Amino acid sequence: MSANVLRLALAAILLAALLWMTVGHPYPVYADGKAWLWLSLSALVGYVFGDWCLFNCYLSIGARFGQLFMTLAPPMAAIAGWAILGESLSWKSGIAMAVTLSGIALSILSRDREHHVRLSLPFKGVLLGLGAGLGQGVGLVLSKVGMAHYESLVPPGAPSLMIPMLPFASTLIRALVGAAGFLAIMALRWELPKLKAAVSDPLAMKYVLVMTLFGPFLGVSLSLMAVRYTDAGIASTLMALTPVLILFPYAFLYKQRIRLKEMVGVAVSMAGVALFFLL
Repeated sequence: MSANVLRLALAAILLAALLWMTVGHPYPVYADGKAWLWLSLSALVGYVFGDWCLFNCYLSIGARFGQLFMTLAPPMAAIAGWAILGESLSWKSGIAMAVTLSGIALSILSRDREHHVRLSLPFKGVLLGLGAGLGQGVGLVLSKVGMAHYESLVPPGAPSLMIPMLPFASTLIRALVGAAGFLAIMALRWELPKLKAAVSDPLAMKYVLVMTLFGPFLGVSLSLMAVRYTDAGIASTLMALTPVLILFPYAFLYKQRIRLKEMVGVAVSMAGVALFFLL
């Protein structure tokens, strides 16, 4: 909770400064109530629900397996696009989703001595991973809707950089709402003293700053920019490469051996994600 509040609050400050330098306004100018509504919903689903699941998933089963479940985000985004935007969803998409789920199953299931199939990870961590993939995928679709409406509000006489900076302005709205959401949960759970303790920890704040720069400030903003400039499916597929990119740095930092079964599982999941948008 503390990490999420701090990283989103820091991201909001950095994004406001960036908008001030580029378009002359340290806030999402031209955004109306409808744009705020859609982007706020995306923050509540993607940040408050999705990232809460993801961070707790990290604590339960580790970042390597946690990110594997993020390969579910593109299929979840496609299903959300079908439900919210009326986009088409063919039977071929079902096959691709089955391949993705097979890759995840290959990584998290194992056989015992009696040849019974069982989870090799805590069930709680698996549920949190599923929630993280769901939140990420649905949140991305809601962001796309909000950003498209926001773009329609920009007048012809707006600063020339206003349109290119829309993803950053949209991320600012999401960061503010996300931070407020996590702060409200901490207040309801009487956990605000933990936030004070986190701020007074120099090492923790150093990592929060790095997490902020690569996460909500650059990573999320660039993901919204990718969604704006290319098909959401292609963007989601590229963003789903994280489980591949994280394997070797994770093994190096935590001195953990990567099993062949896990690498095959990641490859199968990625193949399913690619098939989802190529079929």
